Amino acid sequence: MKAAVLYGNEDLRYEECPVPELLPGTVLVRVKATGICGSDVPRVLHNGAHWYPIVLGHEFAGVVAAIGEGVTRIREGMRVAGVPLLPCLACENCQRGDYALCRHYGFIGSRQQGSFAEYVALPEGNVIPFDERVSFIQGALFEPSTVALHGLLCNRFQGGDHVAVLGGGTIGQFTAQWARIMGARTVTMFDLLDDRIELAKGLGADFGLNTAREGFLDEAMALTGGDGFGAVFETAGSPATMRMAFKLAGSKAHVCFIGTPHVDLTFTPSEWEMMNRKEFLLTGSWMSYSAPFPGKEWDLTAHCFAAGRLRYDPGFIFREFPLSQAAEAFALYRDPGQIHGKIMLMNE
Repeated sequence: MKAAVLYGNEDLRYEECPVPELLPGTVLVRVKATGICGSDVPRVLHNGAHWYPIVLGHEFAGVVAAIGEGVTRIREGMRVAGVPLLPCLACENCQRGDYALCRHYGFIGSRQQGSFAEYVALPEGNVIPFDERVSFIQGALFEPSTVALHGLLCNRFQGGDHVAVLGGGTIGQFTAQWARIMGARTVTMFDLLDDRIELAKGLGADFGLNTAREGFLDEAMALTGGDGFGAVFETAGSPATMRMAFKLAGSKAHVCFIGTPHVDLTFTPSEWEMMNRKEFLLTGSWMSYSAPFPGKEWDLTAHCFAAGRLRYDPGFIFREFPLSQAAEAFALYRDPGQIHGKIMLMNE
């Protein structure tokens, strides 16, 4: 088969390599669409892979090409999305159902060969069938959708609150949609770019505020009658939006950091005191899994995409490249400010 194989820093080669071995209990998927995740970028551009050579990619969908001995739930020809986490299922965290916290996990596309290829092999339990009404690009977006939904679950969101979503990237757009589906009183998207705000509003957000505009914090508080937001989700991983979350939170709010910062994060004493005075709950969210594995995050994504409750818009996708041009696609990330949305790699 052909694959985009990473040999070193910025050394990504489209070349022949063996088709993954089909072991008992595993499924071979012919990849149709696979997204570039933000975590893939430092692996390619900043020498961040665990080992070389490696095939990256963990957001993917395709068609089942073959099934191994003992596979009963999955059939050849099914349209499926891939679940990348490979938990050990034996450690204490796994036994509790906290698979993302597994101490001995594997991961397709970083610790095991991934989906920047024509084929990928994975255990039967890591395959999520989806309806024919769902496109392969939507299927490749299952993973970021589940990350967003997991954040709402970690934040104990139960509906009824004014919701703030900080960051209009792919995960932020899904976070806003899940908040709406789960009964938010209002949903407000915060971003630096008007097109990401308009995308969120087109997908059901009630309001959108550009954080580059003077006075946006006052406008935001006015949307809640001055009380602040009952649920705040930070999805950008930016120190500025993480500090902003403290300001937007209302008394006894629930604040969740889904985004991962890549630089030092500091708070002034007065900013930190907001958490004390407001007594808000602050939590993090990591990946997208719950019991029984892989969790309701994945089942609900498949169901809500098929039912039309979780919506797709072409604005999610910045550009599509054939897999053969993976190196050219990653070169765009040398100037990440120009990329507004997901880059998708496609196989014929």
